[in-house]
Amino acid sequence: MKALIVSCSLNPDSRSAALAQHAAAAMTALGAQTQALDLRELTLPLCDAGPAYAAPDAVLVRQAIEEAQAILLAVPIYNFDVSAATKNLVELTGKAWSGKVVGFMCAAGGRGSYMSVMSLANSLMLDFRCIIVPRFVYTVGEDYHGDGSSKPQTDERVTELCTDLHRIATALCTEVVAPRDSRPLMS
Repeated sequence: MKALIVSCSLNPDSRSAALAQHAAAAMTALGAQTQALDLRELTLPLCDAGPAYAAPDAVLVRQAIEEAQAILLAVPIYNFDVSAATKNLVELTGKAWSGKVVGFMCAAGGRGSYMSVMSLANSLMLDFRCIIVPRFVYTVGEDYHGDGSSKPQTDERVTELCTDLHRIATALCTEVVAPRDSRPLMS
């Protein structure tokens, strides 16, 4: 099973990047062929419904998403939603998401926006027929040490999410390769 872990923060001191690092190690320990991408290391243009799709890093990320069966997004939460960089990633890669098993790990400033991934999760389910793991990790500042590393109980939650992602994706790998019909459910 191929898993892709994407750290979606552009912040040099990203807490969601710490989640992504732990998740990559956990997925590898579970036996998944794991690839990690960090948006801080890529140059993704803003989606313009045109030339941006051909940008070298956009092509690289699209290919990584197409090749993965499971994708785990480590996202920062800004203004009660996933970051604009996360949404831009999805816009640039579009149909590459079709039929994927997707999980979420969030780093937020407060507990009030714990449902912030639902808009993106709904879009992935309806537009691309993704299977969304019904467990996600939502963290705030107290879930990290002063140096930015995650605390043991946070790491345990990430490992539980990775275990669920691996179990679901492995069960579906032989069944869900790509949806037969990518038309919206409703028109």
